[in-house]
Amino acid sequence: MFDCAKEVLGYHDDETTLPQAQRDEMRSRRDSNRTRVRNGLAKNDDPSPREFASQGSYEMKTMVQHPEKDYDIDDGIYFEKEDLKGRNGADKSALLARQMVRDAVDDGSFKRSPEARKNCVRVYYEAGYHVDIPVYRRVVTKNWLGGEDVHYELAASDWKRSDARDVTEWFVGENKRQSPDTSNGRQLRRICREIKKFSQSRAGWKSQIAGGFMITKLVTECYRANAAREDTALYDTMRAIRDRLNWNLVVDHPVTPNETITKGNDDPKARFLRDKLTDALSWLDVLFKSDCTRKDALAAWDKVFNTDYFSALLGDEDKDDDKGGRSQGFPNILNSGLVKDWSDSAPRDAVRKEGGGRYA
Repeated sequence: MFDCAKEVLGYHDDETTLPQAQRDEMRSRRDSNRTRVRNGLAKNDDPSPREFASQGSYEMKTMVQHPEKDYDIDDGIYFEKEDLKGRNGADKSALLARQMVRDAVDDGSFKRSPEARKNCVRVYYEAGYHVDIPVYRRVVTKNWLGGEDVHYELAASDWKRSDARDVTEWFVGENKRQSPDTSNGRQLRRICREIKKFSQSRAGWKSQIAGGFMITKLVTECYRANAAREDTALYDTMRAIRDRLNWNLVVDHPVTPNETITKGNDDPKARFLRDKLTDALSWLDVLFKSDCTRKDALAAWDKVFNTDYFSALLGDEDKDDDKGGRSQGFPNILNSGLVKDWSDSAPRDAVRKEGGGRYA
């Protein structure tokens, strides 16, 4: 396979992983929302939250750049079940809990008012992204030994046992266990970002293709590590996911038993991802030809990601179809310090105890 490892890593750093300025802006908006919620709850004589916890792709650090900044930041809020009571002393319904948080965060400063949606409270920003605030309650029950068991429930259409922090813990563990490198965010996380970037490369795919959570689960199932070649790891993982979906379109939830991410045995979004991966792999066939040039190889990666990033790297000698440089002499890139990564410097706000499932 023609060696474009350095170029694929460059595309990850320049066009895929989030710039620091965007990460800082998101963290600032998240923290401002937390302050609004606390102040609004106090003003409305509603209970104070036990804790907040970032979750989803923001917390797993698998978000990718989007031209319209269409980002979904999940930031869960947790209450004690005993604190969520109605006026007659009965447990507050899931809908009323979401409405309570919506009223607290809506301080009149938003151009578009926050909404209590099916599984969360959504806060919109003019920058293009939104913050979702799923609402949880902490439930303590007595067990047969006289001790206490703790689990968490999400305010969805009803209260549903769930805690998205379990998903973050699962992914962090898989990234650490499977990646061959120990620095720069680890390769499995980068491959997740790169395949998510491919899935977002055409605007017309948005409503049809698998979402980020499904892609992340498939990458952890099918990841093919290659410590020396980022491009080979990406190609081999894309091929393995395509082959896996040819065999079975059902994708199980990573932490909740008997629950699937896909809908039914022929999920259209999983099928669409499979078909588009098949297309991408065919576009990359040129990389395995004996007469492949650097110009050919970079044009193929351009087509995969629907960009001109790779061809823009060509020098004059490459544009003349120079066949030199087929092997670019790129040893162990993962530990070379060439790969950028991002992490949230803020401490984790909540510690998982028990529970399962995932918001959104």
